[in-house]
This record gives sequence, structure tokens and C-alpha cells, in this order.
Amino acid sequence: MKLSRIAAFSSSLLLGAALALTGSGAAQAAETAALDYVALGDSYSSGVGAGSYDSASGACKRSTRAYPRLWASANSPSSFAFTACSGARTGDVTAGQLGPLSAATDLVSITVGGNDAGFADVMTTCVLQSEAACINRVNQAKAYVDTTLPGQLDSVYSAIRSKAPTAKVVVIGYPRFYKLSGTCTSGLSENERRAINGGADHLNTAIAKRAADHGYTFADVVPSFTGHEICSGAAWLHSVNWLNIGESYHPTAPGQSGGYLPTFRNAV
Repeated sequence: MKLSRIAAFSSSLLLGAALALTGSGAAQAAETAALDYVALGDSYSSGVGAGSYDSASGACKRSTRAYPRLWASANSPSSFAFTACSGARTGDVTAGQLGPLSAATDLVSITVGGNDAGFADVMTTCVLQSEAACINRVNQAKAYVDTTLPGQLDSVYSAIRSKAPTAKVVVIGYPRFYKLSGTCTSGLSENERRAINGGADHLNTAIAKRAADHGYTFADVVPSFTGHEICSGAAWLHSVNWLNIGESYHPTAPGQSGGYLPTFRNAV
């Protein structure tokens, strides 16, 4: 009799614990489902390089494999607006992407600043011109990041807060492009690769500071992409793609799902 009572008591404890855990999970799921989520930004958010583009998005090239859509598919927020667009600069975000934001918006993600700093021109210079020209162009971009970009970031971050005063805003950075002393035997020199990585770090530092000053969360993708840079042998980034030049130096589908998505998920 005593053993049966103990067994029954133990079973009731286990059942209660299971119900409590289930309730907690249900509550978390309900909380996520109640979110109104808006995804802003440039090609790193729209998913250029990941393929599977929504034809309705046109030149913005919003991909079904981009981290905002992957997160929305996994979490089923109550509403999801995806306005990120390939080539977007800070001014493009404020002028054309903020329409879905409102006082009801709970969550916002954004990558922006790389195009303002001249990302495409830096890479074109480095691929087509001399090592000296490449390093000089990277240094010009870094000077722009120091002098002009902070004010541009302030403008877009303030505009987001004005339209979505209570939203959690996650500002996501950019990966380093190259693994130094990696597997690449041709292409850019090691000095060029090092300079480009330094430029990415410089940009991320500036973005992180402006995000923090606005009370936003900065999410660093560099750790997630470590070991998956170009020249790593397991790259999550396209190198120069002459057949589709716009995808060059952008995350692949695994870069979105294995690099950007977990970084964003952990920040939320």
C-alpha cells in the first residue's frame, strides 16, 4: 500500500511538472504569436545571394530564405511586414520602408549603413584595381563611417522610434568577408583581405555605438560567420559571381539560416 501511494504521488509530481512546462511553452508561443514584426534594411536583410526571390518584390529581391522570413515562418507573428530592399541606404529606409511601422509594432529588425559607406564601390575597386588602390578606397570608406555615417544612422533610428515608440529594435551588423591565411590561392592579396575585414569591423563598431545610443540592441554576426568566411573552405558568403554580380559578397542561403537567423533569434 505504501509503495503504491509513493508511486501515485511521484506520478502526480511528474504530471504537474509536465503541465507546468507545457503551459510555459504555450505562453511563450502565444507571446511570440502576438508580436507585430517589421523587417527593414538593405540586401543583407532582403536576402540577396540566397536565391528564391519573391517576384512581387522586383529589384528589392526579397528572398523566402532571408532571415526575416525564416524567423516569421518559425514564429508565426500576428503580423509581418517585409520592406527590406537590395541597395537600400539610410535615406531609402526612411523614405520608403517605414510605412508598416506604428504604435502597435513590437519588433523591428534592420541592417543598413554598408551602402552608405560605399560597400559596392570598395569591392569593385579591390577586385579590379591595385592593392594600393584597394587599401586607399577602404580607408576612404572608414573616414566616411567616422564623419558622415553616424548622422545618417541617427536619422533612420530616430525615424523608427518616432513611428514605433515601444518596439524592440534589433540592429544587425555585417560579417567579415575573408578568412585570413585561408584556402584561397588567387584573387585578392592577403593585405587586401585584411583591409576589407578591418573595414567591416570599423563599420560594425560605428553601427553598434549608434544603436546603443538609441537604446537599440546590436546583434553581431561576426561570431556566427567565423569559420564560414570566403577562403574558409566552407563559405557562407559568395565571392565574385560574374554571372550574377549583384550576389557577390552576400550571404548564401546557409549564411542566412546559419548566420543571420540565429543571431537575430538570440537578440529577440
